[in-house]
Amino acid sequence: MLERQFAEVTDIIKQSRLKAVKSVNTELINLYWKIGEYISDRIDSAGWGQSVVDRLAEYLKKREPELKGFSNKNLWRMRQFYETYKSSPKLSALLREISWSHNLLIFSRCKTIEEREFYLKLTKKENYSFRELDRQITAGIFERTMIGNLKLSTALRETYPEINNLKDSYVFEFLNLIEPHSEKELQKGLIQQMKSFILELGRDFIFIGQEYKIMVGNSDFYIDLLFFHRGLQCLVAFELKADKFKPEHLGQLNFYLEALDRDVKNKNENPSIGILLCKDKDNEVVEYALSRSLSSTMVAEYKTQLPDKSLLQQKLHELFDTNNLEGSNVVTDAD
Repeated sequence: MLERQFAEVTDIIKQSRLKAVKSVNTELINLYWKIGEYISDRIDSAGWGQSVVDRLAEYLKKREPELKGFSNKNLWRMRQFYETYKSSPKLSALLREISWSHNLLIFSRCKTIEEREFYLKLTKKENYSFRELDRQITAGIFERTMIGNLKLSTALRETYPEINNLKDSYVFEFLNLIEPHSEKELQKGLIQQMKSFILELGRDFIFIGQEYKIMVGNSDFYIDLLFFHRGLQCLVAFELKADKFKPEHLGQLNFYLEALDRDVKNKNENPSIGILLCKDKDNEVVEYALSRSLSSTMVAEYKTQLPDKSLLQQKLHELFDTNNLEGSNVVTDAD
């Protein structure tokens, strides 16, 4: 009894400390914002330049030597921080919920306000460390999400009409796989690097097991990887294919989903989802294969090397240009 009560006191302390840390971070971001705003205003109204900001940094160093983080370089970053977001008030709360180092990484590496908003929200949701966030930006998750041709079966769209938790492409550069590789080698690598794998999937995924056995009739079958998704409240079965997607691959996965829903799924959980993870896929073939599927399945592809970010950005620009052109054509036709 006492141990449980003592544990409750420990929880109170931890919650209080967490609130204190968040409060300190919010005030720090507020401080840097105000300094950035002040310097920006003086540059516009009083003709401040590099030399004046340098003198300010020296003044702060001599006058308040205990203050850290106010070098001339950091003062310019505060000004850049303010000017980057001053026209985006809806992001104000998000900025204050992540650390200054995370903010620095996002506004210095991201090119558009849409990309910055994407990583701000993702950092908060996934609680990324600095290193994890840096890796996701390098892996081009924003560009991959924007240009991703996510093909979902009709059943999956109907069961989860607002589904946005799953991706149709993954990057597993951390596996250091040698080409060509087998499905067993892929599975073994993912299990050994589960922390990195979960980071790529999303933290809502909870690993249940590999080669997960299901019994149907007198036969045993094994699902490559089985997870539970907290957000979608359902089982997620991964079937691994170290080659290009083929329509016949779906038959086995659909069989697994039927077995999971009948014999494994709890009554309060949603229907299971199947993800066929392939080395490559033809999106048109995927669309045809899934168009009449009655199971909640999707087809995703994986890469074993970090993508060329500049190429992803080029494809994204081409996509935007195409959409803008189509939009113009629609207006012209209507006229």
